Amino acid sequence: MTLVQLIPIVIQLSMALSIFCVGLNARFEDLTYVTTTPGLLVRSLLAMNVIMPAVAVVAAVLFDLSVVVEVALVAMALSPIPPILPHKEIEAGGAPSYILGLMVATALLSILFVPVVATLLGKIFGRPVHVVPGDVAKIVLTSILLPLLAGVCVKRLSRAAASRIARPLSIIASLLLVAAFVPVLIAQRHAFAALVGNFTVLAIVMFVVIGLAVGHLLGGPHPDDRTVLALSTATRHPAVAMAVVHESQDKHAILAVILLVLLLGGLVSAPYVKWRRRAHGAVRPAHS
Repeated sequence: MTLVQLIPIVIQLSMALSIFCVGLNARFEDLTYVTTTPGLLVRSLLAMNVIMPAVAVVAAVLFDLSVVVEVALVAMALSPIPPILPHKEIEAGGAPSYILGLMVATALLSILFVPVVATLLGKIFGRPVHVVPGDVAKIVLTSILLPLLAGVCVKRLSRAAASRIARPLSIIASLLLVAAFVPVLIAQRHAFAALVGNFTVLAIVMFVVIGLAVGHLLGGPHPDDRTVLALSTATRHPAVAMAVVHESQDKHAILAVILLVLLLGGLVSAPYVKWRRRAHGAVRPAHS
């Protein structure tokens, strides 16, 4: 197995560990919370699965982006919530029930949504895209659903054990993610330098800012719901995005752009997270 083949596996392992840690602090009822709030669920799916893919397409046309950047941005827009996001949302004041319920809903939806919409967008751009639903399902099950259920079960069996192992495993997950991306940074350093010189960075920043704004506006009357949807709309699952571009000839370069989207997304959303954390301190949480 080559290093290039190993990187996606390490990323998925990191994601699985991260979401397992989230599950260690969750309840079974959290996983189906969004089914009790259909209005919020519809607005969430509208923001993430309709508006943001459209924004990615507009950005690709408006800035005349390279094919590599274009594909990466659209792939990220199609992907569900990343497992690394709940920690940030909870820190910013988001309700765990909405965060986890939305994660499960978007993960399940992505199994059919991602292949269908990716094929449709491929026809629009004249670049055939073939995403196997089974590939997406495998990523969703191994990096989101099964680890989440496992974490919830461990907490149910022993709260003390769940509390004891959560932090060490979270640190390991973060280290694995860094270890996976460092080789990409080194190998694609020249590509990164080239991206900075055109409209790529501006397009990605615009994508993230619009995602934050759309999610915040459609989050509804509860401030903490707005926080969750804003961050969920602006940030996506890299492993699912990689599945979309798996058969692309430029998949290594696209992986580098996906990393750039993640890095810029974290930087651009940081002021928003800080603002929402302060606001949360002055507002009573909407959910338990």
